[in-house]
This record gives sequence, structure tokens and C-alpha cells, in this order.
Amino acid sequence: MNKYQLPSDSKLRSKEFVFGVATSSYQIEGAVREGGRVPSIWDTFCKEPGKVDNGDNGDIACDHYHLWKQDIDMIHALGVDAYRFSIAWPRIIPEDGVVNKQGLEFYEKIIDECHALGMKVYVTLYHWDLPQYLEDKGGWLNRETAYKFADYAQVVSNYFGDKIDVYTTLNEPFVAAFLGYRWGEHAPGIFGEREGFSASHHLMLGHGLAMPILRENAPNSSHGIVVNASPAYPYSEKDQGAADYSEAENYHWFLDPVLRGKYPELVVERQSMNMPMILENDLNIINAPVDYIGINYYTRSVNRYNENGDIESVPQVDAEQTYIGWEIYPQGLTDLLVRLSERYDNLPPIYISENGAAGDDKCVSGEIHDTQRVTYYQDHLQAVDEAIKAGVPVVGYFAWSLMDNFEWAFGYTQRFGMVHVDYKTQKRTLKQSAIAYKNMLLERAEENK
Repeated sequence: MNKYQLPSDSKLRSKEFVFGVATSSYQIEGAVREGGRVPSIWDTFCKEPGKVDNGDNGDIACDHYHLWKQDIDMIHALGVDAYRFSIAWPRIIPEDGVVNKQGLEFYEKIIDECHALGMKVYVTLYHWDLPQYLEDKGGWLNRETAYKFADYAQVVSNYFGDKIDVYTTLNEPFVAAFLGYRWGEHAPGIFGEREGFSASHHLMLGHGLAMPILRENAPNSSHGIVVNASPAYPYSEKDQGAADYSEAENYHWFLDPVLRGKYPELVVERQSMNMPMILENDLNIINAPVDYIGINYYTRSVNRYNENGDIESVPQVDAEQTYIGWEIYPQGLTDLLVRLSERYDNLPPIYISENGAAGDDKCVSGEIHDTQRVTYYQDHLQAVDEAIKAGVPVVGYFAWSLMDNFEWAFGYTQRFGMVHVDYKTQKRTLKQSAIAYKNMLLERAEENK
């Protein structure tokens, strides 16, 4: 397949629909001790034995800090409308009350280059790389961190203003809070039910505090939040309650306070002993209007009650899986989007801000035939099209990821990129999935001339 086939009547063919690629700072930049950057919680976490596969770290990663110009040229050559990336908080505010202009200027070069090439920029303020000096004061378990995040949002948006086309406050607060402070799988590696929910509330409070600041400093930009979401399905008829709870904790917990001004009752009741301290005006702050919601989708979950009444996920061992072991289930993306439109009367425009698959990709004679990923993207683009035809206001799609990179606790063992990276030489090679994406976008551009 040399390009993704879009139905002739698909809104994905219109020039108004945004196609892009996505990355994040710690996963690609490297240069962790250059340009005035200070350590993040991920620099610390990677040094702890057994936390990251092979003891990998982001010290060099894709060396994007030095190779950013060629990477932006590569992105432009794909024909995308937009580039979604994150700013590293440790590059901007190296200590309380100090602003590192060198860090701001690094991202300004990227933003200016994207605009010069006709691409919009979608910038995430927080993609999990909290400055270590804030973690030393409690991190997201400390309510004060929410206010520090607002200060950081002030610095970035005051400097860039409307030059950033689309601002995202947080990427996947579920992962930052629950994998980082509840289950200990991600930085900073803390275990605790109450801790996880406390961190989640402070993250959401930080989002709410930042929103009016972003609107004031960048009134012509769009502002929102990105959540990861896995639609849940019952293992049997008697397990519908397990699936309902899975969705409530997985993503309603983060979307309900933004769109409804309250946390979902299913979670409040089941986790009553672990609820965070919620002050009187907190939910009003979090309920600030948003211009869009970003949805990161990879797979679904199938849930049941076990013999103890606990909810567990049931692996679908007979289904096709990616190299990371995640079930490939495109219908889940359509179902998820339709469920969101049914749940939220005030659902704003939706971006599919991440979607992709890990593969066991090998470069053979200068080519990477990532056949499974090609099919994955084709089927998920079709799923987005079906959701739009069902009335869901999806306005854009970003492939994850632009290139192979540091994949958090998996280190460099998992390759999600459309572009292959040889980590020894830093050579970039377009995989078949990228070539198909490029050809699709070239065809669309011809149609819209």
C-alpha cells in the first residue's frame, strides 16, 4: 500500500481537516545538560536500576536538540499541516523565579521554521518531564505544583502569545498521575492509591489555573487538554459494571471535571477512601471552557470482575497485537468517539492527538517495510471517518510518532515511529507507513488546489 485510501466522500479529504505528526521533548531532544536545562524527574528515574528497559535514558535520544532543522525539513516533506510537540519545563524555568531565555529561544527557532514552511504548531506545555527541583518539594503530590505550572504557562504564553497556534496544557494526565504516583511504573516511581488520585487532582487544577492565563496572553490561539482514552467492553454480560468503571477511571475522571465541573460518581464512590482534598473552588477552576479536546487512542480494554469483586483487564490473546502487546482494535476508536459525543452535550471539537503502533522494525537494504503499521493507520483513519459520519466533531489527526524515540519505561526497545532512527548514527529513514502518509497528503493537496 503506497498511500492510505480515504473514501471519496470523507471529510478527511478536505483542506480544513488537520493532519500532523507528534513528538515530545524528553523522548527526542537529548542534550539534557545543554542550553540551561536542569534535570527532570525522568533524568532521575532513568538512573534507578530496573526502572527502564536496558537501563536506557533520554540523555541523547534522537539528538533533536542539535538536529531540529533537518527534522523540521523532514516533517515538512511529509506534507503535513501541523507539528505537535512539547516544551520541556526544565529548559524554561531552571529554578523558582528564574526564566531561561536560551530555552525559549530554542523553541522559538522551531516555531518560526514551522511557520516559514507553512505548518501550524501545536504545543504541549507538560508531557511528563517535571523539573526535579519541584519533585523534591513533593511534585504533583504538592498542591503548590499546580500554581507553579500556572507560572510556567504564564512565562511561555507571555513570550510566544499567538505565535503558538494551539496550546495544550497537559498530555495524558492519567499517565502522569497514575503511572507516576499510583503504580510506580513511570517517574517519579511512587506507589499509592491516595497518592495517585491526589496527583491527578493537582494536575487538573494546574490545567484549570493555566487556562485563563493562556487565553489572556494568546487570545487568537486555541487552548485545550489531551487525554488518553481506551473504550472498555465487558467480558460477559455480568461484567458491564466493570467496563463502565474502567471508562470512568480511565478518562471520565479527567474529562468530567473539565466538561461537567465534577468528578464521576462511579470513581468517587469506589475510591472514597482515596479521594484527594478538593477545595471549594477547585472544580470551578478546572471547569474553565476549552476550545478542543485531544484524544490519544491506541487500543481498547476488556474488563471483568474477578472472584474478589475487583475489576481486571482480560488480555485478548487471540487478537492481533502490536509489538508492544496491545490489541489492534480500530472499531474501538469509532466507539470511543461516539460514546464521547453521547456523554457530553457540550463536546468541543476533537483532535486525535496521538494514534499509532509499536513495531519490530528493521532497516533492510535501506528500507523499512512496517506492514502492520501501514494497515493500522489505514484502519484507524477509516474509524475516524466513520465517527465523523456519525456526527462526532473530529477536526484533526496526528500520527504517533514522527520517529522512533525514547519510549519511557520501555526505553528504546519499542519503535512507534513513522521514521526509523538508527540511534548510533542518528540517521533517519522513512518507513513505508511514512511514505504512505506522505503520498496520501500529496494526493489530498492536489485535490484541494
